Amino acid sequence: MRQPHAVRFVLTAVAFLCTAGIAGAQTLPAEPFKVGTFEIDGRPTVGLVLRDSLIVDIAAANAALGLGAGSAGLAMPRDMLDLIERYDAGLRGRLYAIVDELVESGRLEADARPGYVHDVDATHTLPPIMYPSKIMNAAVNFYTHACEGCSEEELAELMRERQQNRGVPYLFLKPTRGAIIGNGDDIVIPYGRDRTDWEVELGTVIGREAKYVSAARAEDHVFGYMVSIDVSDRGGRPPGGSGFGTDWFVGKGHDTFAPQGPWVVPKEFYGDPMQRLHQLLTIDGVTVQEARAGDMIHSLWELVEYASSLITLYPGDVLNSGTSGGTATGAFETGTRSGYLEPGEEIAATIEGIGTLRHPVVAEGPPPADLTGAELPPAAGFRPGN
Repeated sequence: MRQPHAVRFVLTAVAFLCTAGIAGAQTLPAEPFKVGTFEIDGRPTVGLVLRDSLIVDIAAANAALGLGAGSAGLAMPRDMLDLIERYDAGLRGRLYAIVDELVESGRLEADARPGYVHDVDATHTLPPIMYPSKIMNAAVNFYTHACEGCSEEELAELMRERQQNRGVPYLFLKPTRGAIIGNGDDIVIPYGRDRTDWEVELGTVIGREAKYVSAARAEDHVFGYMVSIDVSDRGGRPPGGSGFGTDWFVGKGHDTFAPQGPWVVPKEFYGDPMQRLHQLLTIDGVTVQEARAGDMIHSLWELVEYASSLITLYPGDVLNSGTSGGTATGAFETGTRSGYLEPGEEIAATIEGIGTLRHPVVAEGPPPADLTGAELPPAAGFRPGN
């Protein structure tokens, strides 16, 4: 027999609080929720996601339920950045109260839903955060990604070596606006760039300003978690000019190369990602990547410590934890793929307990005819041997 939503959440909450310890316990709402940004009445709207199927317009619900009485000074969030910044300054309690009222009054049932409750499937899902000040990605932070196509013996040897000498993490930045897209939006393969790769990653959303934060205190500065895809252009840059080799801007910076979402799970509803993380990626239904947190070289908390030692982290910033084996190189080795990402395919990235990002893959049309030659050229024109 299927358990009621409230019963299932109580069981989940008990398990989480046992894991987190009594000191971290807090009163939780009647049901867990996620937060996202959705197009409602033609404008970006911050909403609560309940049961992965319903969106509650926060501002409209707050006004209709009269929850602002006696505390009119608590404005509802303008956008997701505003929500994250003020979550621990009163908004958390108000959101909990909205959920409690909706659940306990039965307003989430199909025949009783008010106009501020919408079906996810009938709503355009936008990127949850529009837009973070920065996206930080961990490079080669899973043992299986550091040893794509290795035998079990080779992987075991690499793990022994890296565990003895891990060094510090390696992070790089991705653009935000332009690169970030929401669930269902097209991933666009740039014109002439035919080595487009895929990487599913856990996106950690910063909740409190952080500078020189230790790994032991890192979780205190986290708001929540979402699914990210680090789309990559492996085509490289043409020879000549500066003489530099690897070009991270070419490899990571194209439009649509940073899918995020479909929403953000506040940390109190997810638990410890270093225990729970289970991520996978499929292309046209075929699984090419699957990993758990135990495959990470540096923990999420160590990544926060390292990142905050370089630059101040602000609410809404995103830190991606790296990806596992099964990218294009590994997929070629295992025979699950015979090529890079192709137009017409659909990529789906899932993290258990968070959700799934789905994206059609399309090709960009030819550029304008008046370019001078300073643009990034098609990759086929400068490959070795051509």
